Amino acid sequence: MEYLRTAGAALIAVVFAVSSVSKLRDFRGFARSVPALVPMPAYAVRPVSVAVVGAEAGAAVLVVVPATATAGFVLASVLLLAFAAAIGTALRRGRPAACRCFGAADTPVGPRHLARNALLLCFAVLGALAPGSLPTVAGAAVAVAAGGAVAVLVIAMDDIAVVFARSS
Repeated sequence: MEYLRTAGAALIAVVFAVSSVSKLRDFRGFARSVPALVPMPAYAVRPVSVAVVGAEAGAAVLVVVPATATAGFVLASVLLLAFAAAIGTALRRGRPAACRCFGAADTPVGPRHLARNALLLCFAVLGALAPGSLPTVAGAAVAVAAGGAVAVLVIAMDDIAVVFARSS
């Protein structure tokens, strides 16, 4: 179980670190996209946007520190549930909202974003519930590599979907 927790920590850390950094790189663009996903008063957009970026960065850091990993997994779980609720609401409204999860992409949110968040949520919950024992060095290296590889696929999901959509 410690290997699953380590792989999950790598996955969550990479995904949330890349997500928060990409939002910071185009913070104004991210902030402009927030009301389309979650309708809110104009005065709340900036504080909500800052809170999202800060919480994502916090989750990325917390999961890699053994003493705070459980808190990081719990924070990631809360974020993923909130993101899923926002995406679900946008889909139910039937109005396209851009997924600015990993940068300046204008890809509208869709069911695949809910599936992605469900996958990440599974790893976050398992990580939160798994015992906090440390794996062997070799096992940790393999688990971190596996988690990192899955993170790359998660981050590139929209690009991968475009490639497969064009080939069919």
